[in-house]
Amino acid sequence: MKKTYLLTPGPTPVPENVLALAAKPILHHRTPQFMAVMAEVLEGLKYLFQTKQDVMMLTSSGTGAMDAAVTNLFKKGDKVITVNGGKFGERWTKIAKAYGLNPLEIKLEAGQSVKPSQIEELLTKNPDARGVLFTASETSTGTLMPTKEIAALVRSKPDCISVVDAITALGVFNLPMDDWGIDVLLTGSQKALMLPPGLACIALSEKAWRFNEKADLPRFYFDLAKERKGLSKGQTAWTPAVGLIVGLQETLKMIREESLETIFKRHDLLARATHAAVKAMGLEMLAKDAPSPSVTAVKVPAEIKEGKAIPKTMRDKYGVTIAGGQEELEGKIFRLTHLGYVEKFDILIGIGALELTLRDLGYKKFEFGAGTGAVLKTFAESHY
Repeated sequence: MKKTYLLTPGPTPVPENVLALAAKPILHHRTPQFMAVMAEVLEGLKYLFQTKQDVMMLTSSGTGAMDAAVTNLFKKGDKVITVNGGKFGERWTKIAKAYGLNPLEIKLEAGQSVKPSQIEELLTKNPDARGVLFTASETSTGTLMPTKEIAALVRSKPDCISVVDAITALGVFNLPMDDWGIDVLLTGSQKALMLPPGLACIALSEKAWRFNEKADLPRFYFDLAKERKGLSKGQTAWTPAVGLIVGLQETLKMIREESLETIFKRHDLLARATHAAVKAMGLEMLAKDAPSPSVTAVKVPAEIKEGKAIPKTMRDKYGVTIAGGQEELEGKIFRLTHLGYVEKFDILIGIGALELTLRDLGYKKFEFGAGTGAVLKTFAESHY
C-alpha cells in the first residue's frame, strides 16, 4: 500500500468535508436555495479580500480573472507597467500584448523581488501609464513582491491603477485590499481557497470601476459589469460552477473559524520550517531576500545531474507530489509547497520524503534527520 500526498502549489489538498459535498444533489443556480449560498459566499469573500467591494466569481482558472482584469479596465494602446519575476508575472505581459496594450516590462532575475524604486522610476518616466500589473507571490520562483509599497505608489495617481495577481497569496499572508488601496485583487480556487480548480475571484476598487466605464477592449463572457449587476440579485451573469461555489461556502466557513490572523501565522510557521529544513540539508533557496510564505523554490544541488528526477522520485517512489521548475528553470529547481489545507505534519512528511529522495539520487551532504529535525525544532520553538 502507498498513501499519496499532494504538496504542489496548485492544485492543493481539498478538505474531506468539502469533498463530501460533491456527493450531495446539485442545486439549480437560479433558485432561492442557491441564492442563499451565494449570499453567504459573497460575504465570506469580502472577509477574505478584506474589502467592502463586491467580489465576483468567474468559472475559470485564475488566468481567466487576469484576462478579465485587462479587458475590463484598459483601452487598446494603453501603457501599462508589468513585473516579470517569473512565469506568472510574465503572463501579465503576454495578456497585455494579446489585447493591444503597450506593456513596459520590468524583467527580473529568477528569485529576485522587484524594488519599489524600479516601479517609481517607470511611473515618473511614463506619467501616462494606466496600470501596474504584478504578481504578489511568484509561484514559479517562490518569491514575494512588495505589494503594499507598490499599491502605495499607485494610490496617489488618479489615472493609474494597481492590478494584483494574488493567486498563491490571498489567504496566505496579509493583503488588506481596502486598507492598502489595492485597485484590483484576484485569486483562484485551487490555492488557499482549498478547492479543486475551476473558479476565479476578482474584486475592483471604486477607482478601478471608473476605469471600467471607459475601457473599450472586446469582452463578452468575462464582462465584470454584467457580473456586478448579477450580484445585486444574488446571481451570476452566466451558469456558475455550482459545485465549487457550494464548496467555497464551506471553505470560507473554515477560514472564518480559523481567522485570517491565525491563518497568516500558520503559513508563516510552515514556511519558516521549510526554509530551516532546506538550509539544514545544505541546499540553497532560489529566493534569498524575499521568499514567499506560499512556496519554497530550491536549487537542484550540483551532485544531482538530472534535476527532474527529484519530483519524479518523490512522487513515484514515496507518494509525495511536489513541483519542479518551469521553462528555463526546468530541471534546475524543485518547489516545496506550504499553502492552503496544509499543517505541520504535512511539512514533516514532505521533508522526510525529500531526504530519502536526495540520498537515492546521490546527494549525501547531510545526515538523515537533518531536515526533519530542523522542521521539528522550528515547530517546538514556535508559539503557534
